[in-house]
Amino acid sequence: MVFRNEDLDPQRSRSGFADAMIEDLLWLGIDWDEGFGRGGPFAPYSQSERREHYLAAWRKLRDLGAIYPCSCSRKDLATVAAAPNEVDDEPIYPGTCRGRMDGPSFERPAGVNWRFRVPDGESIHFDDLHLGPQAFVAGRDFGDFVVFRRDDVPGYQLAVVVDDAAMEITEAVRGSDLLKSTARQILLARALQVSSPSFYHCDLVRDDSGIRLAKRHDSLSIRALRRQGWTPQQVLDFARRGVR
Repeated sequence: MVFRNEDLDPQRSRSGFADAMIEDLLWLGIDWDEGFGRGGPFAPYSQSERREHYLAAWRKLRDLGAIYPCSCSRKDLATVAAAPNEVDDEPIYPGTCRGRMDGPSFERPAGVNWRFRVPDGESIHFDDLHLGPQAFVAGRDFGDFVVFRRDDVPGYQLAVVVDDAAMEITEAVRGSDLLKSTARQILLARALQVSSPSFYHCDLVRDDSGIRLAKRHDSLSIRALRRQGWTPQQVLDFARRGVR
């Protein structure tokens, strides 16, 4: 098991949060063989320290013409470096800058947003190890997505594809709110000529009204439950009951 610290977004990622994450996971009984805080053959395991890997992928995609510079203003671009979810998934881009062909003239990604040009109408299929066959249509279910932000921060989609390949990940386990992201990542992996892992998308833990638990439910965070005297087993049992 590999533990990767996906700390790209400087607004959301702070060292204290990472330390708390490790402490809570170990308290819960979740351990890992290599990765953040443990080391291993594919270090570093914090994405904030792996910039050269992402720049190399950006250059390859730029030279292939698979991405293009976009100067459109988007107030919600700050969320792109973080993993999307069912609430704030990246909206379908209208294609305003899609015809730009000046990508090769850029020596670095900063200053514009770089979007991956999806093959409109193509159906991307994959078999999820938990939820079964999945299919998403490029251009309908998702559009040209950001792989590098104008503030020089790599996007989540690009970073995880690059890291999964570099770290030889064979199976990715994550929440079902990232199913659509998997289709995007399969396209990116194909363009970069790297293999994709198998995927297991877990059911989300939800409250009584069916809303997924998130940061706004801080009273139900692992740290808060620990302070209330809960045991690791009680937390795990609670999570199982909360999966809907």
